[in-house]
Amino acid sequence: MASNFAAPRGTQDILPPASAQWSALEARIRALAEQFGYAEIRTPIFESTALFARGVGEATDIVEKEMYTFVDRGGREITLRPEFTAPVVRAVLEGNLLAAGPLRLFYLGPIFRYERPQKGRYRQAHQFGVECFGFEGPEADLEVIALAWSLVRAYGIDDARIVLNSIGDAACRPRYRAALLEHFRPHAATLSEESQRRLERNPLRVLDSKDPRDAALVASAPALESTLCDGCRAHFDAVRGYLDLLGIPYVVDPSMVRGLDYYERTVFEITSGILGAQSSVCGGGRYDGLVASLGGPPTPAVGFALGIERFLLMVAACAPPAPPARSGYQAIALGAQARSRLVPIVARLRDAYGRAAFMDYGDRRVKAQFKIADRNGARYALILGTDELERGELVRRDLVDRTEQRLPLAGDVAAAIVEAER
Repeated sequence: MASNFAAPRGTQDILPPASAQWSALEARIRALAEQFGYAEIRTPIFESTALFARGVGEATDIVEKEMYTFVDRGGREITLRPEFTAPVVRAVLEGNLLAAGPLRLFYLGPIFRYERPQKGRYRQAHQFGVECFGFEGPEADLEVIALAWSLVRAYGIDDARIVLNSIGDAACRPRYRAALLEHFRPHAATLSEESQRRLERNPLRVLDSKDPRDAALVASAPALESTLCDGCRAHFDAVRGYLDLLGIPYVVDPSMVRGLDYYERTVFEITSGILGAQSSVCGGGRYDGLVASLGGPPTPAVGFALGIERFLLMVAACAPPAPPARSGYQAIALGAQARSRLVPIVARLRDAYGRAAFMDYGDRRVKAQFKIADRNGARYALILGTDELERGELVRRDLVDRTEQRLPLAGDVAAAIVEAER
């Protein structure tokens, strides 16, 4: 019978067998992060609204239009986490983690944004990301890009590419801002409403417009590269040099900016055309001023965030997921007496031998129980009925090669079952 309730719009239930794909990806992420020396951090799913207004930027789309914000019973303004970097910085400062020196952290969990749901984009979405604190050199930029690239390439997304740019820093970005204002202001009336709103508050965000009305002006806008200071130019050249050294392919897109105000110097995205218009799966960059802006010491930092839902869609589009290899045991009891004999055997398989073991406790026919074994992905069936009890035997059937073996019901039956695997 169907429920009268449904998941909220823009959310989804992650059900078997898809949940197994999520678990496999999460396990691979954790192994990769550990390989690069990153430790996991978990932050609350809600924080003070002021943290995001100050950390992400009041003029960003996230803060202005996408946050889930409410006033709690204590009168505090609270926001469901729309991104991870500001909460991670808050946690790092609150825990005084920078006192020990440079710090590498990764996160994996949900974010919440009120936007129009579409394929691969949800109001509750999930992200994997890393934050590297304490290294101002280009080596750290390379490290986080290489980590993200390792994950993407491991899943065979062959058309993926890295798009790279430098957006300058506090020393040289004002010059670029002035150049953009000089370029766009005479034509402000022809820009889209969104770009007109962005123009005075953050003209770099106009470059991020996908509105056709803005395309010609964006294409003819001055390149940021022409206004970079010597320090930013040298840093960007070094990042590119390291990528060349490691053989990691990339393209430079002078018009690429990131949608969060805290970025400076290196910014990057990893894109793929496999899903059509939804090309970006990962984005990040350097944010050397954020820690200080949230009350901490001046601390260089760089990181990225990768969308799990969209990433899994890309993986599936490259190659449909293969069914997982069958493993474990399905105990099939035909009758109450057989069930009472199998229950302790199943428990011992789990506890003493670490095997996956499943059992249906209903009085179903053997054909129905085999279907349950298929659904559970069991490799072996352990069959016990009246005839087997009379003979003092247990039937162990291999559900892949369809062979059978009879084992005595005496002594340590679980040990004999495990021994039969060899």
